[in-house]
Amino acid sequence: MAWTLSTTGTRVLRLIKTLYRLKQSGCRWYQKLTSVFIKLGFKQYAMDQAVYYRVIVVKGELTVVVVHMDDCSIVATALCLIEKLKAGLREHFKVTDLGELHWMLSIKIKCDHPGQVVHLLQCLYIDVILCHYNLADLKPLSTPMDHQVQLSSEQVPTSTAECTMMRDVPYHKAVSALNWAALAMHPDIAFAVATVACFAANPGPAHWKAVKWIFCYLSGTHDLWLTYGKASSPLEGYADADGSMAKDWRAISGYAFLIDRGAVLWSSKQQEIVSLSTTKSEYIAAMHSGKEALWLRSLVSKVFGNLTSPTTLFCDNQAAIALTHDNQYHLQTKHINVRYHWIRWVIKKGSIRLIYCPTDDMVANVLTKALPSAKVKHFATSLGLHTK
Repeated sequence: MAWTLSTTGTRVLRLIKTLYRLKQSGCRWYQKLTSVFIKLGFKQYAMDQAVYYRVIVVKGELTVVVVHMDDCSIVATALCLIEKLKAGLREHFKVTDLGELHWMLSIKIKCDHPGQVVHLLQCLYIDVILCHYNLADLKPLSTPMDHQVQLSSEQVPTSTAECTMMRDVPYHKAVSALNWAALAMHPDIAFAVATVACFAANPGPAHWKAVKWIFCYLSGTHDLWLTYGKASSPLEGYADADGSMAKDWRAISGYAFLIDRGAVLWSSKQQEIVSLSTTKSEYIAAMHSGKEALWLRSLVSKVFGNLTSPTTLFCDNQAAIALTHDNQYHLQTKHINVRYHWIRWVIKKGSIRLIYCPTDDMVANVLTKALPSAKVKHFATSLGLHTK
């Protein structure tokens, strides 16, 4: 129920049904939708409450629904299960059936059912933002960031002309537009976008040039498809850290998780503390990656069946790997916060297996630093970005 004042201010109205745009409407819709799915025999995933699933092990039936506001994406082991769910929803709501999923949140989706391969493409969105910021005619570049240039907060506007120029530059909106591309299906630009976002408070010409550099890279790679299923493989992760470009000694943590040779989760973020060595930076990056690995393991296990083997997490620092297995006291590691040693408990429990990976094969390397063209292309391919 909701209460509201009338326009005259002399009456209080009690709403029997929630109206659109009221503060309570979103919560009431969520509660109603959840109750309907429960009536239809679905369970709600506790770790991500936008996911509903129904599993009948004896019959080998699985139906998963992912909800975004009032849009539902359905996957199932058989088409009849999808039709059954739609019929059940029609008993409670007015349903618009858009058929097989082809577009979702600016992403084009193409399914190769015989080959069991899924392709994602964000070409249209990239073309739109390039035209919106009048950057469509710029020459494409092969890297998302110039690896020979280091951006800093000292590159702020210093002259009146620069201040006037930057006042008319849509820096914040452009970075926000790039951020959606980095979050949705372009892990290859995640580090570059995170870097330019750090200077949003007072960007200078050098920072705006770096933003346009990312747009130029996307204009040359907008036709890359994020592909899942080219080769069947279990969940695996890559964790890396780099502090060579950080003037404040805060290293950059990067991780990526792949299923069936395609990236499903990735991040590029500055570490919250100052690390005194590369080993500690890598150790902290492994801890943060381990948290995401457990969440992904929980999701996959709950919906698709229990994972019996530990999830492989690759790291390119032998000392950090040794530290996760060594519970002894050391003078060099006594300054590490206790919470970062959580990774030791997870490895001992058997949920995660930390394996050494050479730097040349460390996929998360592209999430921690600016790289030359050959390495960017190599790691983008390793993350599942391919031309069709």
